[in-house]
Amino acid sequence: MCRRKTQPTRVRIFALHPFPCYLHAYFFLRPPPPGDTILVIGAGGQLGLELTQELRQRYGASHVVAADVRAPKDLEIQQAGPFELLDVLDKNRLTEVIQQYKPKQVYHLAALLSATAEKNPKFGWQLNMDGLFHVLDAAVDLGVQQVYWPSSIAVFGPDTPRQNTPQLTIMNPNTVYGISKLAGEQWCEWYFRKHGLDVRSLRYPGLIGYKSLPGGGTTDYAVDIYHKAVAGEAYECFLSEDTYLPMMYMPDALKATLDLMHAPADSLTVRSSYNLGAMSFSPREITASIQRHFPDFRVTYRPDQRQQIADSWPASIDDTQARHDWNWLPQYDLDKMTDDMLLHLKEAVVLK
Repeated sequence: MCRRKTQPTRVRIFALHPFPCYLHAYFFLRPPPPGDTILVIGAGGQLGLELTQELRQRYGASHVVAADVRAPKDLEIQQAGPFELLDVLDKNRLTEVIQQYKPKQVYHLAALLSATAEKNPKFGWQLNMDGLFHVLDAAVDLGVQQVYWPSSIAVFGPDTPRQNTPQLTIMNPNTVYGISKLAGEQWCEWYFRKHGLDVRSLRYPGLIGYKSLPGGGTTDYAVDIYHKAVAGEAYECFLSEDTYLPMMYMPDALKATLDLMHAPADSLTVRSSYNLGAMSFSPREITASIQRHFPDFRVTYRPDQRQQIADSWPASIDDTQARHDWNWLPQYDLDKMTDDMLLHLKEAVVLK
């Protein structure tokens, strides 16, 4: 009589992991059963790159399909697991990819960011809105169980309370990006109510990470400034020195995203998008944090059209609802983030 061999329990040793251990230490999830897949659309972007890597570490590379409109510069995204060229505006191609892989989760991250969308507003609206509709409709028609779609602090506007901006408040965005994100939030909630589609969303503050270069956002100065410091160059900031904006380090953004996606559905009270906070600082303060490591680093200020966008956004965020519903808690403050950013960027320079 033949006995089926049982698979041994797999133990993950964080210290030997090839990716930074802070991405894995907060909780351990079992890989999905064979056949369960995850699709990440916009996998070559700032968030998509690191989220794809993290999902592959958690669930196995073969379970996570990376997709983008062009091949990403990071070859690992293509070589470590399935990769598909996908323009989210091509509804037929999106249907093909979903039918091929049958994902249970779709992370839809493709978008034109704030400053870039202002330069090409009609395309920004088309990509941000039609792309979302294509994903939501395909999810309903093809049986996708969960959709993740990121929103932004850009949904707020000049009449919104700037300090501790509440979950429910005045929202009158004055950028194409913000308008599309606010409309998208309402559509996500509508698909949940009308179709029962489990859509989840976070209003990200500015995201800062060392693996990607700036991608056209108003908060991108807080990424570029670290690269200039490590390169030994001065930095000219496009915002004034006392412009406070909510920010978040990428490990916290990944943690928040996956914590939300694995929260019990009945614990969620927000089906538009959750406020998400971590820290708020100004260009002057991030400069001072960097100067603890590089005392000679110099920054000058030349505000441009992005200053008006920043002035219409919150200075700090009240994320009480996220903390209550799914126990959100950030792990990084400004100096802790600076220490880690500079460590990794200096390591990257040495490896070159």
